[in-house]
Amino acid sequence: MISTWSEWKMYPRAGRGENIEAPITPGIYEVRYAASGALHSFGAVDNVAQALSQLPSSSKSWFGRREPVALPELEYRTCATSTKADAKAAAERMIGRRETYMSGAA
Repeated sequence: MISTWSEWKMYPRAGRGENIEAPITPGIYEVRYAASGALHSFGAVDNVAQALSQLPSSSKSWFGRREPVALPELEYRTCATSTKADAKAAAERMIGRRETYMSGAA
């Protein structure tokens, strides 16, 4: 069973004490660039919150004296499912719809 998508939320920025609000269940996540709406990442996973927390939110320099490199503003949304199999099936349907749309738009 698949639930509905959450609203788009700003991805937490490193060093600001912000938290990810996502289910700790299987599901789908989608991350996009806030300015353009272009897709950053997408996945069907066992634990949505954990997967989102492992995405890079800033890039640190190899040398400790340099400041972290700022990444663009990101937004994310989530969709909880009963099982990872449900998440994978829903993700495959979404990918199929996008490919159909893009082939018709080209």
